[in-house]
Amino acid sequence: MSNLEIETDLWSKNINNICGIDEVGRGCLAGPVYSAAVVLDQNTNFEYKDFNQINDSKKLSEKKRE
Repeated sequence: MSNLEIETDLWSKNINNICGIDEVGRGCLAGPVYSAAVVLDQNTNFEYKDFNQINDSKKLSEKKRE
């Protein structure tokens, strides 16, 4: 997981909610497209066991992506 330097800086400026977005699909909207958004705030429990599994899907094996 990446560090939280940017998020920590924003939180220190009283920007309470930070949204990350991503999409995946084939081509330029020609076929199935999936998108997701996640909103984190200062109270997010970053010790949660699944946070360390968040990664760029292009860096994951095909089996792990499934």
